[in-house]
Amino acid sequence: MNKIFNKLISLINYIRSYKLRKTFFKQVQLFSKLSCDNRFLFKKSDLFPCLYDATATTPFDAHYVYHPAWAARIVRKINPAKHIDISSILHFSTQLSAFIPTEFYDYRPAKLHLEGLITESADLNQLPFADASIESISCMHTIEHIGLGRYGDSLDPDGDLKAIKELKRVVKQGGSLLLVIPVGRPRLQFNAHRVYSFEMIAEQFPDFELKDFSLITDTNEFLSPALPALVDEQSYGCGCFWFVKK
Repeated sequence: MNKIFNKLISLINYIRSYKLRKTFFKQVQLFSKLSCDNRFLFKKSDLFPCLYDATATTPFDAHYVYHPAWAARIVRKINPAKHIDISSILHFSTQLSAFIPTEFYDYRPAKLHLEGLITESADLNQLPFADASIESISCMHTIEHIGLGRYGDSLDPDGDLKAIKELKRVVKQGGSLLLVIPVGRPRLQFNAHRVYSFEMIAEQFPDFELKDFSLITDTNEFLSPALPALVDEQSYGCGCFWFVKK
């Protein structure tokens, strides 16, 4: 049954690709007729087909568009003297640093240079910060990978829990931790990531207040705030937790 299904999918993709290629070469012929000036040489060797971009709406990865936007809005509310980010998507730190001094740390340091941004190397299981020293820190779509070897880190089944412990250690009283992780049916998908229930995360933070919980659903809806019970309905949602240390 799977072989038949896979062959059917392959056939559909082939037909679609054929139609797109046919459309592309019609466009080439039409454009060559429309090009009356000599600003650019129109050569076949320079053709660069982009067959799948003519979509009805702009596509985007809901997890990685919504969660940095959520975090940026919260950091604006906090308005810290400095923000620390641990291994989140680089777009977040690079853009945040235009308004707030930002430090980015990753197991694989980012070699980029921008005003207002410092980038360094750090191991989430041994953060280079003193106890209770950070006012505002984020770690987004990262915890779920720790200890699975995906990024060259050491194998450790409890790597995620040790990383959470480190994050809690460095936050000062009244300070904020923005934590983003996959939520839904709990499971380990080695060596990609872990998926957590709401309770699995909340129980790790008895000394923190949950200031906000937002959710990106399986259907790419962004719910802010969101009911924790909705996590049980997801397979691979994105949970956004704003914790404040008591």
